[in-house]
Amino acid sequence: MTEFIPLLMFAAVFVALLSGYTVALTLAGVALLFAFVGIVFGVFDPKDLGFLPSRIFSLMTNQTLLAVPLFILMGVTLERTNIAQSLLKTMSQLAGRTRGGLGLAVVLVGMLMAASTGIVGATVVTMGLLSLPAMIRQGYDHGLATGTISATGTLGQIIPPSIALVLVGDVLGNAYQQAQLGQGVFSPKTVSVGDLFAGALFPGLVLVVLYCAYVLLRGNLQPSSAPPTTDDEKPELRALFSSLIPPIVLIVAVLGAILMGIATPTEASGVGAVGALSMAVVYRAINLRVLQEIVLSTMKTTSMVFFILIGASVFSLVFRGYGGDDLVHGLFLSLPGGVVAAMAVVMVAIFLLGFVLDFIEITYVVLPIVGPILLSMGVDPVWLGVMVAVNLQTSFLTPPFGFALFYLRGVAPPEIGTADMYRGVIPFIALQLMLLLLLVLFPQLATWLPRAL
Repeated sequence: MTEFIPLLMFAAVFVALLSGYTVALTLAGVALLFAFVGIVFGVFDPKDLGFLPSRIFSLMTNQTLLAVPLFILMGVTLERTNIAQSLLKTMSQLAGRTRGGLGLAVVLVGMLMAASTGIVGATVVTMGLLSLPAMIRQGYDHGLATGTISATGTLGQIIPPSIALVLVGDVLGNAYQQAQLGQGVFSPKTVSVGDLFAGALFPGLVLVVLYCAYVLLRGNLQPSSAPPTTDDEKPELRALFSSLIPPIVLIVAVLGAILMGIATPTEASGVGAVGALSMAVVYRAINLRVLQEIVLSTMKTTSMVFFILIGASVFSLVFRGYGGDDLVHGLFLSLPGGVVAAMAVVMVAIFLLGFVLDFIEITYVVLPIVGPILLSMGVDPVWLGVMVAVNLQTSFLTPPFGFALFYLRGVAPPEIGTADMYRGVIPFIALQLMLLLLLVLFPQLATWLPRAL
């Protein structure tokens, strides 16, 4: 029965999480409990726990993960200094009297916010507070308004420079080397976070175009659901330049430096953080109180991320100590459809896990287990990373457990019903599934740019 202990570990984690326990403590606590019980019954080698300090130390000294707090600082700064609010106002004025113009502005501003924050919750809450009241006042259908905001918020999973892509890239880079070493390749190729950024850029932009097309099409086919704005005010050239150009230049500079090989993601994240703070100073949108809020929010989010990473590291160590990776490998090899069936099973599992786990836990618990196996079966690492990101994005939007819906429900006014939110996200879920299908049929959507660069 010992070969089924890894499956029991997953079951115990889900039960504990559904009971309301903290994710990081649940992952580490369940793992240590199973390890100690295994030691007592002689089915777990206590020497395996000796690797735990070195794993945690290597995690905390990982140069790639240093980009996480800096990207968080960049996003929080843009959020807390009202730069996003001025962006939305300018974009909505540019949209003019176009049917669905405000919804189009929400998608485009949300894309920029997703690229800067990289965190689904932060983008959804920010866009919900800024744009949902304006859309309701203008007479937008409640479903279309909430669906647009929720879907736009999940772009933080796929639009680089995304924190999710940083974590996925770090895990897949290690998994790719592990898979090649297992095949006897002692000079393994590497896949970097920059490769994953390049791979996700085009699919992310395709999804933004699909969102924009849907909002404009809905506004023209059902004029009452997305009426044009009655505000004839046009932004002045100076206001347009000051509110729109600098954030775009900052994000393009950060992403361009990574894609062109001028800077590593860690170096570019430092430039982005300094650039965001400099913008806030130039706009006179920052003072000591705001700076304290920015630093405190960055510290809390960063601590949460790394606390979960430590818990996931403990879980994966004990899981492998029980032979869990061999169990999963054997299950995949026994599937009749080969790599196609294995990939389908992983995608379905990740989609379902997205209902109860955040992207951090899935990235550092599931991907280290299934990643080396799929990569050893010939799956392209960049394509796999993009597929996982889009899949998680779809899961976070799907009722009734989608995280994005919970975040928006917390800031939505009372007149917005939960049924309106569920109804509103269905077309956007269909668009995300369409992107997944396109990636399956045309993997080059994710692989051509990294190879070209």
